[in-house]
Amino acid sequence: MDGGITLTFAAIFLGAALFASLALFSRQPIIIAYIALGMALGPFGLEIVNDLDVVADAGHIGIIFLLFLLGLDMQPRALFSSLKNASLVALISSAIFGTASALVSYLMGFTLLESAVIGAAMMFSSTIIGIKLLPTTVLHHKHLGEMLIALLLLQDLLAIVVLIVLQSAAQEPGDWQAIVQPLLLLPLLAGACWAVVRWLLLPLIARFDRYHEYIFLVSIGWCLGIAEGAATLGLSAEIGAFVAGVSIATSPIAQYIALNLKPLRDFFLVIFFFSIGAQIDLGMLPSVLLPAAGLATLLLAGKPIVYHALLRGVSERNDLSWNLGFRLGQASEFALLIAMVAVSGGFLGHAASTFIQATTIITLLASSYIVVLNFPTPIAISDRLRRD
Repeated sequence: MDGGITLTFAAIFLGAALFASLALFSRQPIIIAYIALGMALGPFGLEIVNDLDVVADAGHIGIIFLLFLLGLDMQPRALFSSLKNASLVALISSAIFGTASALVSYLMGFTLLESAVIGAAMMFSSTIIGIKLLPTTVLHHKHLGEMLIALLLLQDLLAIVVLIVLQSAAQEPGDWQAIVQPLLLLPLLAGACWAVVRWLLLPLIARFDRYHEYIFLVSIGWCLGIAEGAATLGLSAEIGAFVAGVSIATSPIAQYIALNLKPLRDFFLVIFFFSIGAQIDLGMLPSVLLPAAGLATLLLAGKPIVYHALLRGVSERNDLSWNLGFRLGQASEFALLIAMVAVSGGFLGHAASTFIQATTIITLLASSYIVVLNFPTPIAISDRLRRD
């Protein structure tokens, strides 16, 4: 059905209101409702929403705003300290998950190249689930929040390397400059952001702080501008948004900006979760569902154990290590992007791509249940666990 952007947004938000109501009445995590709605209304369901490019792009903005708000809550000194402690955990865990997933995929009958891509896609945990289910006012300024953010940020950097390798292999094999250059440009981007914020942005905000609309516009422009600049440099828009947020974090205006942008973030995140569900090929799903469920079970069971062991190895508390392990116990939305790039480059067949999508969705759904039912989150079903 083709009805333009109005029909698309009407279907998404009317449907989201209905599905969310059903989820809340049945005491289910609300994120599940948005993904289920995408499966129902998308091109592989009732075909009410067919323009997935528009939906995916809008959902991507939600992730950008989420990372920007996350950066606003992070103090640079605490972030750098956590990054140092988390780097070994991030590297070792990614190697373990990637190797195990590739081996399992190969034993399931995928080719060696497809298995390698599947392994690379399964190395990471979901930034969107990890942060969305992290209570902002309670945990961001504690060690748990700092370690979670540090691990996810390092994984995002590794995911960018994987994407660059795939893109370079498809276009200019052996172009190592395309891989190294973005990582070298990240410190330059951070330094440039700090300078602009100190000498231009904050003086402008201080002069016109009585105009709330002005602060709103400047903060959105800053977030999206740096995100796009980072993407131009070969980094991800998400990392650019995070750097943009961290550059303002020490300013008194940071919390005011964060409070005012949360509704905008939530608007786009509904679209993001819808797009995840809408991308699942329901026709291909039966042929890959069983192996996808097998790999998903391995990841859901193995990730908390591996993270717990590694975090204990760097002297983290036992309860914190389990908490972090379960919050990181799923595949990443980067897996969907890696699958898309690999298909366009000829490294994956349709079945392998659907296998990655199905495995990712299963882990996102199951992990959301596990975290919402057992740990403090903003959308917890239990009043005891609900933390904003």
